[in-house]
Amino acid sequence: MPNAYPTEQARKAAREWLIAQGLSSKEWARLNDLNASTVYAVLNGQQKCLRGDAHRAAVLLGIKPAVVAPYPAAMAQG
Repeated sequence: MPNAYPTEQARKAAREWLIAQGLSSKEWARLNDLNASTVYAVLNGQQKCLRGDAHRAAVLLGIKPAVVAPYPAAMAQG
């Protein structure tokens, strides 16, 4: 069975991107309405990023190629 965790190379690129943007993981999490501990876990390879907020964080960080649809609550608010 293939490894479901994002590669170290992809996670390293995401960390370097955050540094280039001048953002901390915590600040980026806040800007994207994510829990900081989830973002830390994604960047450190502690999450498989298959679903939920971990998946969303991985996609937004460019670690996983996918489209993230808005949450139903966000769609209702406009």
